This record gives sequence, structure tokens and C-alpha cells, in this order.
Amino acid sequence: MGKRVLIALGGNAMTTSDGSAAPADQWHAVRRAMTHVAALMSAGHQVVLTHGNGPQVGNLILKNQLAAHTVPPVPLDWCVAQTQGTIGNLIMNALEQAPAPEPVRVATVVTRTLVDADDPAFQRPTKPIGRYFDEDEARRFEEQGQTWRRFERGWRRVVASPDPVEVLDAPAAIALMEMGYTVVAAGGGGVPVVRDPDGTLRGVEAVIDKDLAAAVLARAVRATDLVIATDVPHAVVGFGGPDAKPVEAVTVRELRESQDAGYFASGSMGPKVEAALRFVEQGGERAVITSLEHIGEALSGNIGTRVSRGVEE
Repeated sequence: MGKRVLIALGGNAMTTSDGSAAPADQWHAVRRAMTHVAALMSAGHQVVLTHGNGPQVGNLILKNQLAAHTVPPVPLDWCVAQTQGTIGNLIMNALEQAPAPEPVRVATVVTRTLVDADDPAFQRPTKPIGRYFDEDEARRFEEQGQTWRRFERGWRRVVASPDPVEVLDAPAAIALMEMGYTVVAAGGGGVPVVRDPDGTLRGVEAVIDKDLAAAVLARAVRATDLVIATDVPHAVVGFGGPDAKPVEAVTVRELRESQDAGYFASGSMGPKVEAALRFVEQGGERAVITSLEHIGEALSGNIGTRVSRGVEE
């Protein structure tokens, strides 16, 4: 019997192998990714999709910066919303064209994700976005209220990356699923919003980790499995060292010990492992971390990092 599976697509699903985010390259990459998703659906699984948007938001930010003297720049939460629509459109077209035993109906929900206005991340922005600039340009942007940091390749803007609290538009996704739609939601982690004391919602200059948001969304839509699709077949303990060891079937307790010991880098595999842990710890059946082309095999229990509460079924 098929499962309800939430698939979190990494940036590699939206760009070519060299990272190009040109429109034609994005379309080609999304079409390729949707063949793997369609195969899961053909096997009887109900699929919910979310996705990254780093290169796309970076392009919009660069356009803001280059055209600021002509067109007023838009805030970061607007950029996230725009990319949800753009990437969602690509996914809808590609998935409806992918080989399938019967027609597929796909809908994209522009999705807001609630964060805590008092999250410490707002006091310590660390998430780099956009392209590198020289120091003079960075100082000019800092005069506009932005935070910039010096990296090895130059200066880059950094923003807060608060924890996702709730995917506010999950009920809309559920309603569409009950009508038979495959749903794309919470792209880029969702449009970041806070709730003011009077109850109104307000967008904020922040980036939400899409894998952590995927775990929240997966629980909200009652998914049985969370699949985090990346560019490697599994997580690795001791990555790059002589004692590197792939993490395959693993319990929450075992993986939590490795995560707490700092075995997974905070800027790459760490958030994926944390998302997998949170999903299962909060009641999900299983979380999987694997490469896009292996998601079907991973659900069958043959490959990937497979996280469960106890011994793998």
C-alpha cells in the first residue's frame, strides 16, 4: 500500500551539475528531477513536494542590488514568495509531462512559515545570501541597514535563519491533497513571517532552512515518510577522513548521539540530519536522506540514511 511521502528537493534538483541557474538549465534540471518523483507516484505513493531556492533568491537579490537606483528593491520575504511561484510553475509543468499511468494534477501553494520574533538568530545573522562584493560595495549596503561579513572570497550579506515554528498554510495543502492534487508547498522553507502582539502577520528579512521546514510541513500534512533528496547517497560519519563511514539504517537514538557529537557539518549535512531526527522524534514513521536518483530505492529500504524509532522494518 502506498504511503504519503514528503520529498524535500535540494538545490541540485533545480540547477545543472555546475550550479547554473539559467532559465533553460533550471527547466532541464526540474524535468529530470520530476521523472524520479513520477516513478514514486506510479508506485502508488502520494507525494508532497518542497524545494530549495538559494540560487533563485540569489539572482533576485542581485537584480535588486544592480537596479536599486532605478527600481525600488523588494524585501527578502517577497523574493522567497516570488521563487515559490516560479519554481512551483516549473515543477507543475514538468510533473504533468512526466511519464505516468494516469494524468497528474499538481498545485503550488505560496506558503508562509511562522517564526518566533524573539528567536536568537535575529540577533546573530549568520546565513550568507547573494553574491560576493568588495568591501566598498558591502559598506554601502550596510548603510541601508543590511549586515555583511567578510569571507575568503569577499564580502557577502548575512541574514537570520530562525527555526520554523509552524507552516501556516498547511491546511490549504491538505485540502488540495484530499481533492487529488499533488502539492508543492513551503518552497525555500516558506515565506518567513512573525506574529506581532496585535495578532497580525509580518514578513521578515530571514531565510528558513528548507529541510527543517520540511520536517514541520511533513508532520502537518500527516506524511508517513520524509525524504530529503540531496546530491549524495547517504550521510557519512567522519566525512573526508580515513575512518569515514556511511550512515545507513539507524535509530533516532543512535543518530542523535552522532549529531550531538558534531559529526555533521552545520552548513551542509547537519540541518538535513536534524530535520530527519525531528520528524521521527515527533511521530513520523521514517526519514530518509539520499540522492535524488535513489529516492525509490531508499523508500524500499535498500539505500540511503534511513532513520526510524527502532529496528528498520
